[in-house]
Amino acid sequence: MARYTGADCKRCRREKQKLFLKGAKCESAKCPIEIRPYPPGEHGRGRTKDSEYLLQKREKQKAARIYGVLEKQFRGYFNEANRKQGKTGENLLQILETRLDNVIYRAGFAKSRDHARQLVRHGHIMVNGRKTDIPSFRVSPNDIVEVRPSSRNLTPFQVAQAEAGEKTVPAWLEAIPSKLRILVHSLPERQVIDTQVQEQLIVELYSK
Repeated sequence: MARYTGADCKRCRREKQKLFLKGAKCESAKCPIEIRPYPPGEHGRGRTKDSEYLLQKREKQKAARIYGVLEKQFRGYFNEANRKQGKTGENLLQILETRLDNVIYRAGFAKSRDHARQLVRHGHIMVNGRKTDIPSFRVSPNDIVEVRPSSRNLTPFQVAQAEAGEKTVPAWLEAIPSKLRILVHSLPERQVIDTQVQEQLIVELYSK
């Protein structure tokens, strides 16, 4: 499976904001964007005003980077969102939010979406009692996501239990750290998705 293998911190600097791709490092003084809050590269400090197209392109790149999705898959998500009833941009964010790796991250069972993706791929997660090792698997209302019994003593999950309550879990999910379980109560509405993207710019980009 294709995936990005470059430096995550350069991605944050390119978008001029924290995308929280590196877990605890993003919260520390060692975060590169705190030290160099400008885009990487020789001309990073001297970039001129972005065009309308470039602003739309950057917003799409930002969303894809936050959720760890490559271009082909992101375009597929957009096409699916466009076919659904309702606002395309909000549908797109809902699709991205309901990915299994994002659910694990949002519930506080992983430090970053990359970390959550790794936990899923290694077969530590079950959905409705069945092992699910596909990070892009999409959860539905009333689904039960939990850590496999044989994996519950692993360090990442012990840490998650010890740090329970430190991370705000969105209202559409309910995390039960003592049982390493997540209840999916509903699909997320736009007002409870705190991802800092302007989805309308993405819609405009793909609608050209």
